[in-house]
Amino acid sequence: MRTTAFARRLLTSVVVTAAATVLFTGHATADPAEVDWAAATQGLRAAAAGDSAAERAVARLLDDPRVAGASREAALPAQPFQIPAESNVGRGGAPGLYGSGLSLNIDGFRFGFFGGPGTIAPNQTGARLDVVWLNLNNGRSGMEQLTEHMDVIADTTIRTRVIDPGPGMVVAAVYGSLWHRWPVPVSAEHPDGFQYVRGDITMPSMGSVAN
Repeated sequence: MRTTAFARRLLTSVVVTAAATVLFTGHATADPAEVDWAAATQGLRAAAAGDSAAERAVARLLDDPRVAGASREAALPAQPFQIPAESNVGRGGAPGLYGSGLSLNIDGFRFGFFGGPGTIAPNQTGARLDVVWLNLNNGRSGMEQLTEHMDVIADTTIRTRVIDPGPGMVVAAVYGSLWHRWPVPVSAEHPDGFQYVRGDITMPSMGSVAN
């Protein structure tokens, strides 16, 4: 298990940043770079080629008005993506706004995700969350699974391993599913004292990052 100090760093650099971006809207950035969302989605489509789940996820973003209307300013690590995710469970049990992908630069560049009801469950069997990404400047691209999470209150995100997209404008989309849980009275139905629900992303979270 990672140390408590690492958890505190996550709390400072992720939770506080996320709270400052009220409902994932608006991204103050010192970098004037802007992303062309049409070109970005087409680029991600090429990066996703050959992976059916990634291809389906990016297809949902093509020509979607939420993408066209999103802020064109590039984010800086760590900030939530400009386009939030939607899911079948939303943030409180009903379909709708779910959470956001984000970029992290704590111990190296990573992609992450936060949101949904309750907290992220420690056991993700039967769910899978992935990100497809592309550096528009150097052409590097890839797909990574989000698997790293500590079962502590401070850790509100699930993350990829450290990756190296290189410098430049990086665009990415998070898609898939994620288990959440929250405490309930212990019963025959809930022997561990938790209610569990799986969030299935219906609208991927997409963002641009000035790395």
